[in-house]
This record gives sequence, structure tokens and C-alpha cells, in this order.
Amino acid sequence: MRSSRVLVVGAGVGGLVAALELAARGREVLLLERADAPGGKMRELQIDGRGLDAGPTVFTMRWVFDELFDRIGTTLERHLTLRPAHTLARHAWEGGGKGPVQLDLFADIERSADAIGAFAGAADARGYRDFCARSRRIYRTLEKPFLRGTRPSPLTLAGRVGLRGLPDLARISPFATLWGALGRHFRDPRLRQLFGRYATYCGSSPFMAPATLMLVAHVEQEGVWLVDGGMHHVAEVLARLAVLRGAVIRYGAQVDRLLLRDGRASGVQLAGGETLESHAVVFNGDVSALAEGLLGDGARSAVARQAASRRSLSAITWNLLAPTRGFELLRHNVFFSNDCPAEFNQICTRSRWPTDPTVYVCAQDRGAGTDVGGCLEPAGPERLLCLVNAPPTGDGPAHHPQELAQCEERTFQRLSRCGLQIERDPSHSRTTTPADFERLFPATGGALYGPVSHGWRATFRRPGSRSRIPGLYLAGGSTHPGPGVPMAALSGCLAAASVLEDASRRPASTTPLPAVATPGGISTR
Repeated sequence: MRSSRVLVVGAGVGGLVAALELAARGREVLLLERADAPGGKMRELQIDGRGLDAGPTVFTMRWVFDELFDRIGTTLERHLTLRPAHTLARHAWEGGGKGPVQLDLFADIERSADAIGAFAGAADARGYRDFCARSRRIYRTLEKPFLRGTRPSPLTLAGRVGLRGLPDLARISPFATLWGALGRHFRDPRLRQLFGRYATYCGSSPFMAPATLMLVAHVEQEGVWLVDGGMHHVAEVLARLAVLRGAVIRYGAQVDRLLLRDGRASGVQLAGGETLESHAVVFNGDVSALAEGLLGDGARSAVARQAASRRSLSAITWNLLAPTRGFELLRHNVFFSNDCPAEFNQICTRSRWPTDPTVYVCAQDRGAGTDVGGCLEPAGPERLLCLVNAPPTGDGPAHHPQELAQCEERTFQRLSRCGLQIERDPSHSRTTTPADFERLFPATGGALYGPVSHGWRATFRRPGSRSRIPGLYLAGGSTHPGPGVPMAALSGCLAAASVLEDASRRPASTTPLPAVATPGGISTR
């Protein structure tokens, strides 16, 4: 008789949520993580005893976690302290001979429209309002049939929205590029550059990603939250709750091979040779690791192999403790390149590190405008994460140290030309390159978002929660519904729902798991 246990491989957000959902429903769950802490890409680095977020920094789509915590019998507020960001981000451009220029966007649409009007004129303020309305329509069209549902095909997506929803589905603009669609709303190229950045949230270029990604604007307007303790604390809370609900987590557990019996996943083998049997396996890692044979030849058939050209963007990041001056930072800040098309041409077409990068800076000790803490300058060195996009070539020829030094110099020159001075000390800085991300997340080349979202077909190429191997389920940002913390969490919900649904359908003589209802609020159609 097979073990009734469910093994979850990988304690990223998707794996943590899957383990929590399953344990809360009485399943025996063992979560295996090769690192010494939970979080996956939502990781934390320590510099001088201070924890710095080194991955995702933005908490959105709060409803995903509100519903999750409700399903397991608690509330989000009991475990996490969240504060709404009234100012979403501060944006800066070099500004030529007139000096740097800034534009803040706010959670309030009219306040943002007023700021855009002062920045670029009344026509672009009207364009922004139209853009927000379009973003809202796209999001509302896709939330239930796509975000909450199992991976659709074009036909099943049309079926889910029904005849009445087909006109709305036709207006989500899957065949237009994001950059092209932004031209209908904004005359000022800086605003197209700003909102085109939404493509990078899923590791893509605004010149090739579909206009559907405009829905990110509505996601932000629905709420961006600051998490006390940082984003890594979210992973810690999910792990703690999973254990409280009965799951067991083993850190330092390297999974080397997926075990198969009669064509079905039956467990895993660890690096030391230990074998662990199970009823089902949830793999929460980049699916390219399966296709490339990193979990053994038997796992290769689980998903289609992905060409390196279909990888999403990687990044180069600098985590620092450093004093700053000259620029009033908020929590989220973006300092834009002078040539957006050239930047993405270098990264996406020529696979080169950008010579004039756009730089994101998360100032982790700052608030966001009018919320508690405001944008007051911290006393002494502050915690910073600086990020530039890079091609996913971390498994290719090694870059010469001089190339990294040049990229770093250009990055901090960009900040300086936009008014921000950072007093860097190499002993208080940690750099992460695509090669480092490849070591952390093998078989990705350092890609941070799974498959790239270029073209309308990309959405439907992501695997769903059920792999091609019975008993092997998938979660994480490389699967449906996509990358990002809330999307990865949804993938964990979908994986758990699929495990439970399939267990309820198997004959009693071959499965010791009793049938249970699938988690509420997640479609398993």
C-alpha cells in the first residue's frame, strides 16, 4: 500500500501554501527544502546582523492571503502587520540640463492624475484615467476565469467567461504589445516608459509582452502593502502556520530524484541516498529543472522542455547598508534609463547587461509618503536593495569581473545623475548576479519569473498544477497563473486542490486517503 503522505519539494511561496492547505485538511505533509530557511526567491540576506529582503519587495492582491488564512481558520491580521502604501512609488529621470525630475504615483487615481497633469499635461492626465479604466476592465475579466481557475486553453477560457463575457474577453488586448497600447494613452514617452515597466514584473519586455499586462495597474490601485518585518517574514509566517497545522519541514534536504512506481510518482530520493515514499509529490521549483533531468530521467516527461530563448529576465542586485543623501527616498523608487528601447534591446535581443540601466531601489527602512514613517531619512546606514534587469545567461560563459564592475559603476552613476548619492562600503554590500541566481535556482539560467510572457500564447504555455506524470503536481512562479508572490500563492492553492480532488476520485482499494472537499474559492474545473 502506498504511503498516505504528501511530499512538497521546495519551501518557496507556492510550496508553503500547498503544504499549509494540505496540512490544514488533515493530510500528512513533509516539506523538503534544500536551503536553511523558507521563502525560495523571497529570501533574506544578513549584513551586520540586519536582515534585508533580497527578493520580492511588494505585497499586493491581499485577498489571496485573506482567503487563504480564512480557509485555515485564522485571519491575516493575527499573524502579519500590514500598512497600506499611500504613495505607490517615486520615479525619477535625469532631466537633461534642467536637472532631475520626479513623479510620484499614488493609490488614489485622481491624485495620480493630478500629478501626471502637472508632469506631462492635461492630455496625459486624461489618458491616465482612461488607462486605469481599461486596466480595471481587463483585471475583472480575467480574475475568476483565469487567476482563480486551473490553467485554461484559449477555448476553455472563452467557455469560462461565457457568451456574455466574450466581448470583454476580446477587449483584454492579447494581440497588441504593452508598449503599443500605452501609446494610445500617453503622449509623453517617459510615461510609456514608466507604465511599460509593468512587463518587467513578470520578467518581460514591454516591446514584446501583451497589452493584457496593463491589469497590473489595477492590482496596484487595489492596494500595495508594507509588511512589518519585511517580505521574508511572510514566508516565515506561512512556514510556522504549516507546522502548527501538522506539516513537518526539513531544511537542508536536497532532493536528487523523483521516484516512480507503475508510471506514477511515489516519492523522492535525497542527496544522501535516503528514500521517502508518498502518495503524491508537489514540486515547487522551476519546472525547467524537471525537464532538464535534475530530478532524474524519469521526471523529464513531466513537462515540456523550454528553450533558453523562452526564459524570463534575470537581474543583478546589490543589497547594501549605506547612508544616502540628495534624494528623498520612499520605500519603492525607480530611476529610469535615458533610452528605454536600447535598454531592452540589449537585454532581450543581444543578451547583454545594459549599458544604461533602469534601477529599482527598495529603501526598506522608509515608509511610503503619508503613511506611518513617511519618507523620513533613517538615522545612520539604511537597508537598500538596488536591482537592474539582466538576461538569463547565468548558465553560460562566466562574465569577467570587470564587466560586473562596469555594470555596477553605470548603475550607481544612473542613481547619481537622478540625484541619489549612496555612500557604498564593499564590506556592507552583497551582489547577486544571474550566475548566482542559477546556483540558487538550477536550470533557469538565473531567470526569475519562469517562462517569458512574450506573445499571446505565452500565457497558455505555462503548465498547470497537474504534470504529465500522475501523482506529480506543480506549484510556483513558473506555473499557472504566473510569477509574483500572490500568483505563486495561488499556484500552491491550485496544487493542493488538485491533490485533494484526485485523491477523492481514486478507488478506495488503491488509496488510503479519504475523500475531502477541495479548498473553497479555488476552481478545479
